Amino acid sequence: MARKPKKRKSGTKITVKELKRQKFLLIWAGIFVVYGFIFYYLPLGGWIMAFQNYKPKDGFLHSQFVGLAKFQMLFSDSTFIRVIRNTLAMGVLNLVSTFVMAILFAILLNEIRSKWGKKIIQTISYLPHFLSWIIVTGILHDALSTSGIVNEVLLKLNIIKTGINFFAYPAYFWPIVAFANVWKETGWNAIVYLAAITAIDPSLYEAAAIDGAGRWGKIKYITLPGIRPTIMILLLMNIGNVLNAGFEIQYLLTNGLVQKVSQTIDIYVLNWGISQMDYSLGTAAGIFKSVVSIILIVVANEIAKRTGEERLF
Repeated sequence: MARKPKKRKSGTKITVKELKRQKFLLIWAGIFVVYGFIFYYLPLGGWIMAFQNYKPKDGFLHSQFVGLAKFQMLFSDSTFIRVIRNTLAMGVLNLVSTFVMAILFAILLNEIRSKWGKKIIQTISYLPHFLSWIIVTGILHDALSTSGIVNEVLLKLNIIKTGINFFAYPAYFWPIVAFANVWKETGWNAIVYLAAITAIDPSLYEAAAIDGAGRWGKIKYITLPGIRPTIMILLLMNIGNVLNAGFEIQYLLTNGLVQKVSQTIDIYVLNWGISQMDYSLGTAAGIFKSVVSIILIVVANEIAKRTGEERLF
């Protein structure tokens, strides 16, 4: 007599069993989802302030609705236009300098043959990342003061005759900010590229050596193409952060002489949104910054898509 085939377990029972097995993973995932909703999405409700003449005593429900009046006020303010210029200029300068230097540093570090030497240099290079901007700006003030080490070197080399107060000249401010970002973040940013380089098949380098390729040939035809997808993804992500040119370093290094080139959108929001208690205007400036960042990412991603490069989505 033929045996009756066993009934298969229903998909629902299998799913429930799998959920029970992964319960701790799901609990932690749920915690992070709740965290993201509370701290990233729930605050977006505060954007309504940009369309109101918000008063804390009236709250969201009873504050006067003014539509786009706050945005019109922003773009009719010459100070805000100058702030946009400063933010874009420093953002682009920081992006180019830190991005290029991180790639170059990772490639050069990869060419070091000594294992211990590579580890020591890498450790020293990313230590500045953990320093606060308070410490970094203090070092910059000491190094670039009229009696600092930079002026002493320039005087010894007879390049200048008297010490220069670098923080008194607006033309020096943006390069100083870019240099500070490069010094602080290059070692840390290079970690991603080093990881991408280690994922390249070593046999490709061996084949290139057999074909007579030197170090530059290996870098040009193997290393750079090998990390190209990583470069494109990080470039797209960093383009969206162009307007995040910084707050701490500009705020700490600014003075009356360089204020016209040092103010960023974040400082503008602080001055108007908090100091002047015009929360609606500060929120409008923040929305403008977020919208421009989204547009930059979408446009850069579309360009990458049309050119056949790696993209975010």
